[in-house]
Order: sequence, then structure tokens, then C-alpha cells
Amino acid sequence: MSESNPEERLDALHFLRRVQEADLARTDRWIQDAEQRAAEHARRRPPSPTPDWALERGERALPKLVHTGECWSEFFMQAITREQAIEALTRGGVPPCARCKPDKELGVLE
Repeated sequence: MSESNPEERLDALHFLRRVQEADLARTDRWIQDAEQRAAEHARRRPPSPTPDWALERGERALPKLVHTGECWSEFFMQAITREQAIEALTRGGVPPCARCKPDKELGVLE
């Protein structure tokens, strides 16, 4: 390709664009296929059981609230045992959720 021939350069750039569009379309198909396989896999896998107790994490992953499984959300929460919930409420200074009241269910009322 000659720098002195702008039409030849323009043709080459258009060709390059078509090649890149084809590559992008192929990549988009691969992504769509992978997303479909992941969705099918998720449908076949049984959902994880909801924990009985959860610890919500706040800023810098510090304990924020103790919850019952009724409030469970996978985001910012960690499944904990009954003993860990009691420990967090009594000695850990972690407050109970005002909505689900884990302190009441655990028998740890102030």
C-alpha cells in the first residue's frame, strides 16, 4: 500500500473495518452462547439452601447487622451458624436487624 495513493489506503481501511466487524460479530455470538450455557447450568443446579442466620457486612467488610434467613440476600451477607449469630449479638456488639429480629428468635433480648 502506497502512502501516496489515498484511495488505496482508504480501501485497505474499509477492508480492515469489515474484518473487525466480522470478528466482533463472532465474539458476540460466543458471548451469547456462553451466557445461554451458563443460564442452562444455573437452571439445572438446585438453589443453595437459605441459611438460618446471616451476618451483613458494611463498609470495609465490617459486621453491620445480624439477620435471620428470612432477610437473606447473597449480597453483602455471609451465612453463619446459630452460635456465631449469638456471639455476634452478645459479645461482638453487632446489632440485630430491626425487620427480622434475630435477637428475639435466638432468645437474646436486651
